[in-house]
Amino acid sequence: QVQLVESGGGLVQAGDSLRLSCAASGRTFSSYAMAWFRQAPGKEREFVALIRWNGGWPNYADSVKGRFTISKDNAKNTVYLQMNSLRPEDTAVYYCAATSRVSSTIYTYAYDYWGQGTQVTVSS
Repeated sequence: QVQLVESGGGLVQAGDSLRLSCAASGRTFSSYAMAWFRQAPGKEREFVALIRWNGGWPNYADSVKGRFTISKDNAKNTVYLQMNSLRPEDTAVYYCAATSRVSSTIYTYAYDYWGQGTQVTVSS
């Protein structure tokens, strides 16, 4: 079993920054991909960014490229999402997710494990 716990959300103004954290526990993650998704009110959950524990280039949604950075600390089993230049349209609940799949990893159905989510609200 895998447990994912997000933290770091909050209320900020447009242009501000936030860093989200996702602490993973329960099993070995060396072959896993870790991702951030977000869901705004009335919208589908959407892919934001992905990173693999064993290396490789991170992937980003076009809407966050150049503003968000995903990173990991293997020693702490923690994945981070640094969010800069935040916009009101970034307002959503942000979820951390884990999968052992190697394909289709921008889709929610590829993920076996999810955190409880953390709210990010960006005011204009």
